[in-house]
Amino acid sequence: MAGAGVCFDSADMKTMNETTLDNSHTSQNGQTENAEAKVRSSKNGINRRSFLSKTIALGAGTVGAGLLSSIRAAEVSSSLSPGDAALLRFPAALEILEADFWIQYNELAGVQDAEVPGGSGNDAYTEALAMLDEDMAIYVHDNTDDEISHHQFLNAYLVSKGAAPAQLGQFRTLMGSTATGVNRNLIGKRLTNLTQLTLDTSWWTRYRATFHNPDLDQNHVYPQAVPSLAVHQHTAIPRTDADTTDSNFLQAIANTAAFHFPTIEQGGNSLYPSLAQRATDHEVLRILISIGPTETMHFQTWSDKAGNAPALTAVDPVTGVSVTFPDLDVPNQLLKKNLIMPEPCPFLSPNLPRCSIIRPTNTQHVAMKTLEFLTNMGLFIGQSAAFFAYMTQLAQEADAARRGF
Repeated sequence: MAGAGVCFDSADMKTMNETTLDNSHTSQNGQTENAEAKVRSSKNGINRRSFLSKTIALGAGTVGAGLLSSIRAAEVSSSLSPGDAALLRFPAALEILEADFWIQYNELAGVQDAEVPGGSGNDAYTEALAMLDEDMAIYVHDNTDDEISHHQFLNAYLVSKGAAPAQLGQFRTLMGSTATGVNRNLIGKRLTNLTQLTLDTSWWTRYRATFHNPDLDQNHVYPQAVPSLAVHQHTAIPRTDADTTDSNFLQAIANTAAFHFPTIEQGGNSLYPSLAQRATDHEVLRILISIGPTETMHFQTWSDKAGNAPALTAVDPVTGVSVTFPDLDVPNQLLKKNLIMPEPCPFLSPNLPRCSIIRPTNTQHVAMKTLEFLTNMGLFIGQSAAFFAYMTQLAQEADAARRGF
């Protein structure tokens, strides 16, 4: 591996050998603080149009620390084709990002143990999530553990083949929560932002629709399960201890998290089979089609739990934004909460019988569309231009991969 010319920063190298996301941070908690988390204004959000124009214009030349040059140098001696390496490197980066926010959730509302250390739990937030299912803490923990294992495996595999891994250590600059239960050592060192989310919950009706498939009808508009989450910005974790004092608002925060969980997982649910169609090496194909189904298991679990979110309306005392969670125990098939099995829909051709499938799985621009989706969600609000340039480069390289090249 040393001969491959791959440069690691200390944080990313260590993540491949231990169960924590970033071993440059310890798992010990300091004393509880009541520091105020700064809520950034909505003007900092990045929409799809600005994302495309800004990040593509930035290009590889803006990325610091030679990350992209190390990738190119490694490909010279890699036993994987550049395309196959790119097909693994992009999801490796996404899994690092996913592990980052799942660790934040676990610190506050998951099981605290040696597998996923670092937090001490927030009783009030944990109880609010438990309103959806008494086992939520276990599910949060296990999902976190899974995502950590994914990025550790993908990066280790890339290095074992002489290819450059995904490296995001230098971008750990976001604030995160300061509420009771978080790892005090990770405050200000997060990759993702869970406090300003705008959630597209149209996946809820897309998987219940019987006559539409986004691969065949890209212009069809699927209704939102929770329309108010699709506008403005919402926090999915208590930003400070002040967010835990109003039980109704705290339940709205937990409900937001409950819908964020499946919103994220349905993305991986589609991404892996989409990328797999471009793989050349049989082992790369095996990796993609083996990790993908675990994302599907996560998605179905969380889509089931989201349906239990208590109906309520709450107003964020900091931003003034209102959110309403409707009762989804309704007869309407597009919204009915217990219809968690994918309904048969058109597949490949409208002339063929409908089939129950993962959707979408079209491969064209799938990596860039995934990155745009996450960006539009607000998950990266506060990140640097270099971060967006690096992630854009990884996505473009994955989209450029072709079977046989």
